[in-house]
Amino acid sequence: MGIITRISGPLVVADGMAGSKMYEVVKVGTRGLIGEIIQLRGSKAMIQVYEDTTGLKPNEKVANTGELLSVELAPGILGNIFDGLERPLEEIKRRCGDFVEKGIDIPSIDKGKKWKFVPTAKKGATLSEGDIIGYVQETPLIKHQIMVPYGVKGKLESIKGGSFKVEETIAVVRSGGGERKLSMLQRRPVRVAGRYSKRFKSDELLVTGQRVVDTFFPIAKGGTTGIPGPFGSGKTVILHSIAKYADSDVVVYVGCGERGNEMAEVLNEFPELKDPKSGRPLMERTILVANTSNMPVAAREASIYTGITVAEYFRDMGYDVSIMADSTSRWAEAMREMSARLEEMPGEEGYPAYLQKRLAEFYERSGRFEALGGGKGSISIIGAVSPPGGDISEPVSQGTLRVVKVFWALDASLAGARHFPSINWLSSYSLYKEGLARWYDKNGGPGFRDNVSKAMEILQREAELKDIVQLVGPDALPDSERAILEAGKIIREDFLRQSAFDEVDAFATIEKQYLMLGAIIKFAVQAQHAVSKGVPSSKLQEMKARQDISRMKFTENGKIAAEAQRIGSEMEREFESLIKGEE
Repeated sequence: MGIITRISGPLVVADGMAGSKMYEVVKVGTRGLIGEIIQLRGSKAMIQVYEDTTGLKPNEKVANTGELLSVELAPGILGNIFDGLERPLEEIKRRCGDFVEKGIDIPSIDKGKKWKFVPTAKKGATLSEGDIIGYVQETPLIKHQIMVPYGVKGKLESIKGGSFKVEETIAVVRSGGGERKLSMLQRRPVRVAGRYSKRFKSDELLVTGQRVVDTFFPIAKGGTTGIPGPFGSGKTVILHSIAKYADSDVVVYVGCGERGNEMAEVLNEFPELKDPKSGRPLMERTILVANTSNMPVAAREASIYTGITVAEYFRDMGYDVSIMADSTSRWAEAMREMSARLEEMPGEEGYPAYLQKRLAEFYERSGRFEALGGGKGSISIIGAVSPPGGDISEPVSQGTLRVVKVFWALDASLAGARHFPSINWLSSYSLYKEGLARWYDKNGGPGFRDNVSKAMEILQREAELKDIVQLVGPDALPDSERAILEAGKIIREDFLRQSAFDEVDAFATIEKQYLMLGAIIKFAVQAQHAVSKGVPSSKLQEMKARQDISRMKFTENGKIAAEAQRIGSEMEREFESLIKGEE
């Protein structure tokens, strides 16, 4: 028990805290505000308070809990909306109205609800941490595996099925000469990375349905992506689309320090979305962590760790998990504020010197793993960055780019031209391309990677020609180069541009992307051949096949094969007719 001696916004200094531990959770003041010890100096503790400290006074007491900042994990977590401390916001609203009361203590998981537990482990089995002993069908989409908690090993003395509350005993394990009762509820510290048996190479594509991503700048399952972009460039829309369509079993969406209206849109929209694979509500496999900019700044720091720890829990069950962090810039700003209040030596632009370390620790919790229980799962992290003025030379963007393997460069000029996703194809990159080569050869179709290379060559050449056109005008170019400009325009407007609000165009299967790109490259190659035979480049724009290619994006995924074949045949006849006409 300590006494408050100083209050500086979210930082509280307490004396008489000898024996306390780093990152121990404490209850601050008469209202029992949640805080975490982030620095110890003799008997003084520097406490990061995750709630509003207005009204807090010196000489109020600080009580130790002896626990680390942890999350509760059990059936009932899916489909829920939490704040950065894993407090259920919907339950808080029912009790408190529109404002979160200080010091409110509501369990993260409904302790009164019963769940049907189906045991799969047999009595007498030797268990180790992470082993699966049964499951609960939490939602129609997700089977919630019940695992042996960390630190528990031994012989299964008893196990029973039926309907239980999450804290009720479902099994007994004899461990270390004593008995350990197991329930469906676990607690895990958020700042400690989850354990695993083995890490695998990320060599399987995380299919997002976004053509510019899957084809040109892919992310592997278990991969990491950074999305720096200025205000209005479409970061949130991209994250929404990937959360809805990505080839993941579970989605964890962390709104860290974003504006209240943006997060309100997420909270209103997600419960209405349908899972495109099953037709069920998307929330049946989604967890939302909402920590808006008007909430206490220190809680932003906790929200990121809460989200990644929940993701690790489902990874241990053998699921592929995607976590969207929007945005890590606000998280870094929270660290900067706390560092300033601690009077630490500032680094670049006032950020703490350990910013890079924290970013690396977060992104390194991604990957494809073999869990302790033998299942194989993955965590893919997609982190948005909001650099001031879109300047990606600032520390958070640069720190992110040092550790992630995919960079989607959002371009304000593309967004201004209503080109979405506004990912600049000349500035972005992916380091997973080589590792995904076998996957593309197996699933993408013959020549897919060659067509991607040809398309990038066309786009790069088009960018060079545009500079020339600005100086001398398009009429000064030969027909062969005008044909390149036309091919580049098709790739940009008909392949890279994609509507997140069109039911058909919002998601493109790998087959559709392969066939669309194949048709475009075929057009580009035959166009060069035609102009070499004397066909004027102006006639290329008048071709029916050219118009049909631009409409391929609105062809349903199941009908694209037949449509691509028809367009290919039509294209060959038209080019043949044009060449004969010139001859």
